[in-house]
Amino acid sequence: MRIIPAIDIIEGKCVRLSKGDYDTKKIYNENPLEVAKSFEAHGIEYLHLVDLDGAKSSQIVNYKVLEQIASKTKLKIDFGGGLKSDADLKIAFENGANQITGGSIAIKQSDVFKSWIQQYGADKIILGADAMNEKVAISGWLEESQEELIPFIQSYQKEGIQYVICTDISKDGMLEGPSFELYQRILEQTTDLKLIASGGISTFEELPKLAELGCEGTIIGKAIYEGRISLKQLENYIINK
Repeated sequence: MRIIPAIDIIEGKCVRLSKGDYDTKKIYNENPLEVAKSFEAHGIEYLHLVDLDGAKSSQIVNYKVLEQIASKTKLKIDFGGGLKSDADLKIAFENGANQITGGSIAIKQSDVFKSWIQQYGADKIILGADAMNEKVAISGWLEESQEELIPFIQSYQKEGIQYVICTDISKDGMLEGPSFELYQRILEQTTDLKLIASGGISTFEELPKLAELGCEGTIIGKAIYEGRISLKQLENYIINK
């Protein structure tokens, strides 16, 4: 199972939210590159970079942070937040994204998102399927759609999607543990899905459980920043897996 630390960006700074609420913003570091380099120094190869300003606006905002991390580390970055047009996608890839994550656009402009899968290939496009009460949430989690989570994922598998990041918003940033039951149901009702668990990771012991379920990766945010999971633990996990 891949270990994918998260860096969420507001105004160029590394922050975390609770349950996606912008009013709960906590700044952890004013230099995201410094954080990314510390991940790389502990053997981590992947990074989940989220442009929270972009998620709230009508376009990509923090692409310079992406460019800086991509050019000064070897991390393979998946980038999301505010990707709403072909131009945004071009900017993300030109500034060093290895993959992009599309969430709101997969609901609001499904034709555009499907065209990205066709144009760039399923290995480059991740479906962001974030859920509140098993309904897909959109617009930086500020809106709940009427789309049921698992049928939504299944419909995009038919379009070729392989990678899905699923965050249970009720768990995100709460350090109360991930949605094991939800991930198990998703994996039972889909085939050949590369499911990336996100939200609620709070202790190192949860990682082997997610791997046992069959998750392809897990995104870890606040647990690292709050010292619940050390980078040394993650380094040992990567070496010994």
